[in-house]
Parts: sequence; C-alpha cells; structure tokens
Amino acid sequence: MNTSTPRTGEGPTPTAGVQLNPGDDAAPGTPGTGEDICQACKGSGRNVKGGDCPYCGGTGKVVEGIGGG
Repeated sequence: MNTSTPRTGEGPTPTAGVQLNPGDDAAPGTPGTGEDICQACKGSGRNVKGGDCPYCGGTGKVVEGIGGG
C-alpha cells in the first residue's frame, strides 16, 4: 500500500507543514480536537522567567482532544 497518497475520502495529513508545540495533542484543525488554554502558563504565553512558554510556544493556547474514548 502506498502510504504517501490518501485513500479515498481522506484529506491531507493534518500535520503537514505544521509545527506542533509540546503541549499540543494534534495539529490545529484535526477532527476531534479544539483549542484550549495552556495549563502550564495559564494562557499568558510566558514562563516564570518572562520567556515564551515551552509548552504552547508563547501562544497561550494548545490543541487538545475533545472526545472520550
């Protein structure tokens, strides 16, 4: 099976060209996910030393799964 070509009914790979941060469960736009406030920085985008939060990359938001399973 050629894994580089999507099967019928499948879209492009959601992570293609998208940089994920350590706090992200998936790429933005992935079905079954949504944006949430980063719990590490409480949405500020900053760490305790004033630099970018390492978990959200300074955005204050992470992508998380929204469904149960």
